Parts: sequence; C-alpha cells; structure tokens
Amino acid sequence: MTRQALPDASGAAPRPGGEAPRPGRVVRLPGVYRPQTDTLLLALAMRREGIGPGTDLLDLCTGSGALALHAARLGARVTAVDISRRAVASARLNTALARLSVTVRRGDLLRALPGRTFDAVVSNPPYVPAPGLSVPRYGPGRSWDAGPDGRVILDRICDDAFAALRPGGLLLLVQSGLSRPEETVGRLSAAGLDVCVTDRVTIPFGPVTRRRAAWLRDRGLLRDRLDREELVVIRGRKE
Repeated sequence: MTRQALPDASGAAPRPGGEAPRPGRVVRLPGVYRPQTDTLLLALAMRREGIGPGTDLLDLCTGSGALALHAARLGARVTAVDISRRAVASARLNTALARLSVTVRRGDLLRALPGRTFDAVVSNPPYVPAPGLSVPRYGPGRSWDAGPDGRVILDRICDDAFAALRPGGLLLLVQSGLSRPEETVGRLSAAGLDVCVTDRVTIPFGPVTRRRAAWLRDRGLLRDRLDREELVVIRGRKE
C-alpha cells in the first residue's frame, strides 16, 4: 500500500488570493489509480464551481477517493462509485482515515445507483486509447485503458449524465485530448446539457502513453504531438 500526495498541475490557475485547493494525501492498494494532474484539475474546477454545503455530489470512477474526499471537505454530501474492489477498499480506508462522511459503493457507473439523481456529478474515468475493444477486467490498466478510441467509459457517462442530474445540476468531467473531447461535447449537448470546455493543460506523456506512442501515431491520434498530451475539463449544466 502506498501513500500519495497530488502533484502541481502546471497551467492550472490557483484560487484568487491563495494557494490552489488540494485534496489531501491518500493511500492506495496496488493497481488503484494514482491521483495526479487530471485529479487536481477537477479539484480546482469543483472549488471554482462552488461545490460545498448543500451539494449532493456523485464521484464516478472514484479510484482512491481523492476527489470524493475533496468534495466532502468542501462540505458536500458525497457518494462515490467504482467497479474495482481494490478502489472501493482504498476509498473506504481513506474516508475512515480522514474521518469524513462519504458513501462508497461498488458498481458499474450509474447502474450502482438506479434512479438516484444528484446536484453534481464529477468523474475522472479511464480515457486512454488502448488496443482491444473493451476495458480490462483486472490489473492496473483497468484504471486508464478505455478501448481503441479511449471512449468506452466516456460514451456511457455522456449518455447517462442527463438522467443522473437534477434540474440545474452540474457535470464535471476530465479527459485527454487523445480521446476526442469534441465528441464528449457533442454527445453531452445532444443529450440536452449546456456544455463547454473550462480548463486545458498540456503535460508530458506518462509512462503508459509513452510506451503506446507508436500505436497511437499509427491510429492517427497523435497528429503533430510528439511527446505531450492535452487534458481538458468539460462542464455540463442541466438547465
């Protein structure tokens, strides 16, 4: 088991008058996603959007629970979902260590909470393009591999988000530019949400993307990008 603090996100703006809000340290069982720049981007967006007391929030693909705990510290009522048993165990352990009230459920995205609606849904889902038509069922790749276009999980969230949000509800979603953010914007707009991209940051390839660079280039996903990718936060509002 490892304890992990979040890194700084180069290019992400801090809150006015002070240091950028940061989730606290978390522990992770082996194979659970390590919080990093995409996690911090969502944490910044959550603070900017006024997540706080009275917000009923769902964290989809919670992993270690870092964003769920951040939302709870902001005062929200938080439910967190992940399909991985190790992720659920890690999130529950971090909740207990932080002495925060977060309901952690194991399940397949919104199927874990049939009929539930929320004021806000946040998600840092698997979004890395990978060989194979489906997501892995085991191993660390389960945290990031998302099919040949990186959209196996993203498309399901896009299709179900409208029904999961209450009127006026907010969706915050982070993904890579390699998995076509314009497709996410189009799907969410078609579903009835008012959508925009609120944050962009360019980062060096991590180990997984670096090892996969030749395959990504062969698929035409890299274009002129050689060793860096863009992360974006997409915001949707249900009017």
